[in-house]
Amino acid sequence: MTASPWLLYDRLIAGVDRDLVVDEYMVGLGWTWVRSGDRVGVSATQSLPGRPRTHHGDIRGARLVEVAALVKSWNLVEASLGAAAVNCFHNTLEQVEALAGICKTQLGPAGDGPRVHRNAFQSFADRLTGKRVVVVGHFPRVEEEVGDRCDLAILERSPSVGDYPDPASEYLIGEADHLFITGMTLVNKTLPRLLSLAGDRCLVCLVGPSVPISDVLFEFGVSNISGFCVTDAGRLDDLVRRGTTRGPFDAGVMVSVNSPSSLGTVA
Repeated sequence: MTASPWLLYDRLIAGVDRDLVVDEYMVGLGWTWVRSGDRVGVSATQSLPGRPRTHHGDIRGARLVEVAALVKSWNLVEASLGAAAVNCFHNTLEQVEALAGICKTQLGPAGDGPRVHRNAFQSFADRLTGKRVVVVGHFPRVEEEVGDRCDLAILERSPSVGDYPDPASEYLIGEADHLFITGMTLVNKTLPRLLSLAGDRCLVCLVGPSVPISDVLFEFGVSNISGFCVTDAGRLDDLVRRGTTRGPFDAGVMVSVNSPSSLGTVA
């Protein structure tokens, strides 16, 4: 029997501490964040037309796990809020340090923890030479950073010149050596199918602030999590209120964690 596509979501939600509550949140045009105590999670806001909202009113005081369950909503603004709640629990430096005990991490220049100051494409560039690389989501400057060293195909829901429309994933991903997937696919519900298309030989990297930093993802074939931990909630609030176009990166640190099974193959 084929596993339910909701299994990944249910596992992520089940990992959220049931005692935590939402203290503050914001749904911005570009980004959504949720805070519980000193934990803060962020997700890109997706506002494509979808189903009517199922949750109304102020969520402050609600259990974090109940808000996290909204990631399964087919109203994508609501799902963005759910994803931010999922990340509120999972995306902490403490969580990354805990995963470092069983996984290989990429360290910052000072060797002061599992942090990277380059994006995922810069970090993996040397590994991509001569490979077939598929990228889900048109990340800024990805062509300039890796396009000259690999056979690059970019899948995009709203394709630019040279991109493939996202249905091409059914044809291209199975031939890829390395697959980069935007974390926004968790919100729009395409992630389980994309992971199933990747197969066993493809190295899969989930990229961006919307990605949960959880070892659950490794069980579904993910080789690397290139995610984001918020370390300055006040700065994040200011960036979101001002409609940042650069993302939340000035309010935290990028991190990179490899699955235990990918040791020696992903660096």
